[in-house]
Amino acid sequence: MEVELTKSAVIPYRLNNGNLEILLVTSIRKKNWIVPKGYIEFNLSPFESAKKEAYEEAGVVGSNETVEVGQFIDEKKNRKELIKVYTMEVDEELNDYPEKNLRKRKWFTIDEAFEKVQNPQIKNFIRKLKETIKN
Repeated sequence: MEVELTKSAVIPYRLNNGNLEILLVTSIRKKNWIVPKGYIEFNLSPFESAKKEAYEEAGVVGSNETVEVGQFIDEKKNRKELIKVYTMEVDEELNDYPEKNLRKRKWFTIDEAFEKVQNPQIKNFIRKLKETIKN
């Protein structure tokens, strides 16, 4: 079974009084805490798609200093998807955004975010972010 790059995800973060915080959103169906993620649009790069997901799902806009922290394979029933993961420092939090009524968003400390997120690969990227950004 071949693996294709189909999705990108973003870990939005900020420094709040010197403390690193991660913004998580709830998934629509199961209400689990996740990072914004979606299909890469044909006219956008994986990074641009990830930024668009951050806007649509979490209502946040970030700088272009987004860093690719890695990628992982998400195995669905009959296909494997390669997901590229980026980090993005949040510059602006909007009150109105496309999925405002579908999801909750909440800032967590890095340790809380690590506890809330269930995906082991995303946990690893959160750990990496903590090591990268020394506060």
